[in-house]
Amino acid sequence: MEVWVESVDILDRKGMTYIRVFGGVASYTGKSEGWHQGAGKTKSVNNVDLPERVSVRWQSLAEPETYRISIDIPQWVREEMVKPTHMYCVPARRDMTLYPHTLTLGMAPGGIVKVWLGAGCLGYKEVGRYQAEVDPRGPYAGKSNGKYVPIEPENKAYVEKHGIPYGTW
Repeated sequence: MEVWVESVDILDRKGMTYIRVFGGVASYTGKSEGWHQGAGKTKSVNNVDLPERVSVRWQSLAEPETYRISIDIPQWVREEMVKPTHMYCVPARRDMTLYPHTLTLGMAPGGIVKVWLGAGCLGYKEVGRYQAEVDPRGPYAGKSNGKYVPIEPENKAYVEKHGIPYGTW
């Protein structure tokens, strides 16, 4: 299901806040149910220490609805992010030392968010499933007169024909 990310903010373990490090179209897998595990549309965030909290505000275009959430990143995730793994990486065709440095957020209708940790050949491990809250101000914190980013025509047609498969996330 299609979403539009208004902003992603990060608080790192040193107390530094990084505002709007990402926004725009999230990767769309073409699947109407379930999750795509792993990185989709990504944005590298450099010179940031390990994440303490990640906040995201997005529009669920299928509903339409605006959601917001702040997720405290567990200590075990930060510990995993600095732990090297030595392995043979098939796509690279060589032995490598890899770190699970990528946090991936998946957002679904109903305000469901899942977070995964991983990287390329390491695969991805689920960090947790979270429930966001509806932002009563609406899209763009009320600055768009209630207008949402338009849903792609093929996605709109799917929702009109089949509905939103709540509960599959």
